[in-house]
Amino acid sequence: MAHYQQGEMNIGTQAPDDFVGGMMDRRGTSRFPVREEVRYKVLQPSKLPAIIGCGQTLNIGSGGILFTTEEKLTVGRTVEIAVNWPARLDGTCPLKFVATGKVIRAETGKAAVRIERYEFRTRAMSAVATAGS
Repeated sequence: MAHYQQGEMNIGTQAPDDFVGGMMDRRGTSRFPVREEVRYKVLQPSKLPAIIGCGQTLNIGSGGILFTTEEKLTVGRTVEIAVNWPARLDGTCPLKFVATGKVIRAETGKAAVRIERYEFRTRAMSAVATAGS
């Protein structure tokens, strides 16, 4: 897969004193309700197998991602996440957002990860899309 772009996500900001759901939202950046398939891999110490699962993004911000999980993840673990990105490179080439970060909040069925690094990669077009070309 080709590497497209790497760096800091800078999606937008909101005032730190904004209120969300009656409570003060302390995040300095906005969250966007992106609903896309996510694949994740919890990176384990070398002798243990990685935990792999699928879910769906619930929201994405410049510093983190909230997504559903198949099992409860462990806070503090490093996770690699791959999301099929809704935008396309040059309007035609599908992209995948790949990020690595730490689990900062977890409960049964969902987890929040603080993004430490990320990149966009091109992904293969589906067989259905390429068959008609």
